[in-house]
Amino acid sequence: MTLFVTGGAGFIGSNFIFYMLEQHPAYRVVCLDQLTYAGNLSTLAPVMHQQNFRFVKIDICDREAIDQLFAEEHPDVVVNFAAESHVDRSIENPSVFLQTNIMGTATLMDACRHYGIQRFHQVSTDEVYGDLPLDRPDLFFTEETPIHTSSPYSSSKASADLLALAYHRTYGLPVTISRCSNNYGPYQFPEKLIPLMIANAMHDRPLPVYGQGLNVRDWLYVEDHCKAIDLILQHGQVGEVYNVGGHNEMRNIDIVKLICKELGKSESLITYVKDRKGHDLRYAIDPTKIHKELGWLPETKFEDGIRKTIHWYQEHQNWWENIISGEYQEYYMKMYGKDKW
Repeated sequence: MTLFVTGGAGFIGSNFIFYMLEQHPAYRVVCLDQLTYAGNLSTLAPVMHQQNFRFVKIDICDREAIDQLFAEEHPDVVVNFAAESHVDRSIENPSVFLQTNIMGTATLMDACRHYGIQRFHQVSTDEVYGDLPLDRPDLFFTEETPIHTSSPYSSSKASADLLALAYHRTYGLPVTISRCSNNYGPYQFPEKLIPLMIANAMHDRPLPVYGQGLNVRDWLYVEDHCKAIDLILQHGQVGEVYNVGGHNEMRNIDIVKLICKELGKSESLITYVKDRKGHDLRYAIDPTKIHKELGWLPETKFEDGIRKTIHWYQEHQNWWENIISGEYQEYYMKMYGKDKW
């Protein structure tokens, strides 16, 4: 089995590579990544010299390069994590998201059609469903929830999902899609809420919280997500969408306070900043389908997962300190600088 993992030097992709190499040592795993700002080759250091692993620096929008790699490796399965994924950045520069998330997905699927594939799995997001009201805790996203996007990012991911389903119906491409809730865990780029707050709190820096921090997200520990995708690849029905949720709804402000408590930091570090444009209120996934059909359930309680995550960032300070410099610092100041407070 040869498995292509696109975006494998990023957060979820790298965790998925580690998981699959451990669980399926007979697999050959090829990581495709362009190494944009969120891709970090040092993340893959633990597996870089394994005989059954190969890294290829490549842009998934480059048809010629993708075709050449498919011709060389003849992958059996492609799992597409490659995406521009930060909502704030999509608001600043939508065109990059449209190019990578839509046209890149199309390029991969065209190669899959040409060279043949057992499965193309598109990793998507619960953000394609829009948001839910804060005063209706009884409402959840199901696979039947209509797509109702809020940002250029979620619109680009929804477009890729629809394109994948169209390729399945039109060309018979064996496609599956998973839509996950917010992931957290090791190796997450420190522009996202949890690693940003951990890194800032460790250095006694301000903790910038949008609005009043009342927005609710459903949090999924990254290893639980990896297990879900593995199950979908093995037993999921072609042409189907599977929601993958953590059963861990938390308000942003409560997460920040919990991080302060775990690190022994004062909540006075919390600084409220101007809210994001079109900020979704609440995400909440109903994962009944994947549980009933594939037997998957999230195994990591948020209280346990956040502690493991905090400890990982404490023990791997060099990893994230090398990242938060240069271009990222410029972006950080643009989003959270003094003029935004």
